[in-house]
Amino acid sequence: MEKDIKGRIFEIIFLIATLLSISFIALICIFIFKAGISFVSKYGLWEFISGSKWKPTAVPPSYGILPMIVGSIVVTLLSLVFSVPFALAISVFMAFYAKKTYKPLSSLIKLMAAVPSVVYGFFALMVIVPIIASITNRGGMNILTAAILLAIMITPTIVEISETALRNVPQFYYNGSIALGATKEETIFKIMIPAAKNAIFSSIILAMGRSIGETMAVYLVIGNQPRMPGSIFEGVRTMTTNIVLEMGYASGDHRQALIATGMVLFVFILIINLIFNIVRIRNEKQ
Repeated sequence: MEKDIKGRIFEIIFLIATLLSISFIALICIFIFKAGISFVSKYGLWEFISGSKWKPTAVPPSYGILPMIVGSIVVTLLSLVFSVPFALAISVFMAFYAKKTYKPLSSLIKLMAAVPSVVYGFFALMVIVPIIASITNRGGMNILTAAILLAIMITPTIVEISETALRNVPQFYYNGSIALGATKEETIFKIMIPAAKNAIFSSIILAMGRSIGETMAVYLVIGNQPRMPGSIFEGVRTMTTNIVLEMGYASGDHRQALIATGMVLFVFILIINLIFNIVRIRNEKQ
């Protein structure tokens, strides 16, 4: 009887926690979409997402977020280009080669994932920015610097999930390939990695979500210039940095436009999570 009562109490607690989580998410969605839709219905959705000029204090004001959308996408994709090969190499090493070094390496990866983003930002500001500036003979606050920083930040996410996925591939795949005469490297790249491809892809999608949603670290090193990027050595502004830069003093339509920017970013994240869930479901069915 006592166990039944305790079980019932915990069940109620978990139910309340779940309902609170759902309520918070619903409130966030209502707030963002209510203000965002109100603005885009007045200003025009196409004009908002395709406009190339962001001048909220001009007369008349311009609220075009295309430069921020392009900036967010370019920085995110470039960070994945830098991070994915490096992270997969680490995952393969940890899963198939690391023996004595596995525990310290695993602890280091977990520590990297736990470091606050602003610490990464200060590191990039003090170390990466001067290096890029000296190499390019231009300002170090640009797309390249932000992409390198994000690549460092998202590497632990890809490594942890990919390494676990590689270890969870049935051992007889590996043993069978070796028994048929394949080398260890051939087995890893032609058998083990393809067998874990769905989980690896899921890790990349999750890393993409973190990359496109990162704010403070990117804010410190990207230059924060609301213009269409001409090269990776130019400063741009992402959707997240646009919000954090101007929300403190914005009012009226300006503030509504920033909330609408958050709505567009929210939709981006929803799409990424939808892709992740589709891949996860496919992975579970296999």
